[in-house]
Amino acid sequence: MKRLVSIFISLLIVTTAMWGQGSNGRSKFATDMYQAKHEMIIEELGLTPSQQKQFMPLYEQMEREVYQANRNARALASEVEKKKNPSDRDYEVAASALSNVRMQEGNIEAKYFEKFSKILTKKQLFQLKVAERKFTQQMLSKKRRK
Repeated sequence: MKRLVSIFISLLIVTTAMWGQGSNGRSKFATDMYQAKHEMIIEELGLTPSQQKQFMPLYEQMEREVYQANRNARALASEVEKKKNPSDRDYEVAASALSNVRMQEGNIEAKYFEKFSKILTKKQLFQLKVAERKFTQQMLSKKRRK
């Protein structure tokens, strides 16, 4: 179950990070997800206008970095899948990238946690993780109902 949630979070991050990349239906969905997630975070944390102004750009930057890490790993995997006869080295590099992406996500989050701690209270830092998990659970619940 944790792996499923982790995969869904990664997909959610990827989707939300793509919010501005075009005008098709997928971008509309991504924009809606992006806005809903950020509205939920603002509400759940009770951010003041001053905190919103400082925090949200940093949060969006963190999401873009996580998205890029996932995108790079998926690109390597995609290249291997497209090759007619991938070498063992090709498989090794792609598998390593896919395995290490969660560690990269953790490092990115740790870097931003430090920045967030200068804007948010200790309680809000905690509530951020709760709100992210709550949002993911709501999205999974909606997905199951469909």
